[in-house]
Amino acid sequence: MRVMPFPQLPELFDPVAWWARVDGTRTAVVDSATAASISYAQLDADADTWHVVLERLGVQPGDRVGILAQNRYEFLPVFFACIRRGAILVPLNWRLSPAELTRVLANAMPTVVLGEAAYESLAGEARCAAPWVDLDREAAVLLMAARQSTAPPSPVRTHEDTTMLLYTSGSTGAPKGVMLPHRQLLWNALGTSTGWALGSEDVAPAATPFFHTGGWHVFTTPLLFRGGTVVLMGAFDAEEHLEVMARHRLTMSFGVPTQLDMLRQAANWGRPLPALRTFISGGAPCPQRTKDAVRAAGYRFREGYGLTECGPNCFATSDATAMAKDGTVGWPMPFLSMRLHTDAGEPTGAGEVGELQLRGPQMFSGYFNAPDRTAEVLTSDGWLRTGDLASVDADGVYRICGRRKEMFISGGENVFPGEVETALLDCPGVLEATVVGVPDAKWGEVGCAVVVRRDPALGESVLLREARRRLAGYKVPRHLVFTEALPRLGSGKIDRQLVLTMALAAVRERS
Repeated sequence: MRVMPFPQLPELFDPVAWWARVDGTRTAVVDSATAASISYAQLDADADTWHVVLERLGVQPGDRVGILAQNRYEFLPVFFACIRRGAILVPLNWRLSPAELTRVLANAMPTVVLGEAAYESLAGEARCAAPWVDLDREAAVLLMAARQSTAPPSPVRTHEDTTMLLYTSGSTGAPKGVMLPHRQLLWNALGTSTGWALGSEDVAPAATPFFHTGGWHVFTTPLLFRGGTVVLMGAFDAEEHLEVMARHRLTMSFGVPTQLDMLRQAANWGRPLPALRTFISGGAPCPQRTKDAVRAAGYRFREGYGLTECGPNCFATSDATAMAKDGTVGWPMPFLSMRLHTDAGEPTGAGEVGELQLRGPQMFSGYFNAPDRTAEVLTSDGWLRTGDLASVDADGVYRICGRRKEMFISGGENVFPGEVETALLDCPGVLEATVVGVPDAKWGEVGCAVVVRRDPALGESVLLREARRRLAGYKVPRHLVFTEALPRLGSGKIDRQLVLTMALAAVRERS
């Protein structure tokens, strides 16, 4: 199986070069750490300089260029230099263990790795065979020399050529390098800017790490296509985040639910943000208390959905629908088709839950050097199997129910952990919660909730009572495990396989 071909456009569009010609003084990037503002003209010039550097480092069209660093300005000119060189950018996850990074590097086989000094030892432990270029020392010398030269001509490229490799996390198996072609960048930008009404006057953060699709494709690339402004942000700190939002007059903001919950509890949460229109949450169920706090402060709140293989912005909704149908993600983004299928491959009926499948020009082109794994997630007619469960109502509005492989059956009833987790997160005293199915002699499977308490005094009986107020009886977890922290993957996502191991051990101990 392979991704179906999409209509070919006549030539590649380089948004930075275009905006540099049309309105070069417009601000493209603000670095919140240094307060530096970089115009489109400067970003364009820096991309040309990096193009020279990449050529001198021996990077050829099709080669991979790794970056092992926290979010910083160099990501952007290097990315557009890779596009002009015909090379492929590979943002590397600095949270990975050496063993995990070794597997990624073995798959990506970068020609060179640009990195921060703080991660040079990690690269060494991961047996990185590619030459290492320190972004703060060696790069400065290379850039100074390159500024005296003219950028070489770009090779002939097509919209199907890969421009970026993003590695997805997983608790088992080899890493998967998601190949994102030029086509994906363009159509994700067009769909996002249309569906979310983004324009050249918008200012939004790049706060998610650049080794995630969210760092690049929630706001960064769509805004650069539209001539907007991207504000680079470092490690998340709630009070500092709000200060940056006010200082740089952000119009949109994105965060995972944990980050939004930290914002609402920050001492400066009440500070006016007059330019801000909308908070967007994604990556996990968002507690009702967080949504209520955002709306009570006078801001719009939207829940999003996406995945690396098809872009992080797959749905759009209206203010009225977001309020009236709380917990839904809305309608498909422009240019993106969706359908729901049963396990037997048949279309679901109205209101029924099925696997969400996607097709459109913003899809990936496959997993790098892994055609068999690509075939596993594509249907014969080119639809992407997301592995996520969803339903759609009579108005065409979608609701995400959880991962297909995470659903369990208790006494003949389907239980979706995401729904149970959302209910638990709304219980007083709960900070985080993950629900898994565990074997049960009577019901086949029952839920076990592994919970991090906000209030250490929260007891099992109180939490179960609160859960029964919010959930049908068969959905209420039969087992509770309190823990200090949930295990996480290198990406920062909860490691559900380890949570299951914790749950099974706790159940065995009690039986």
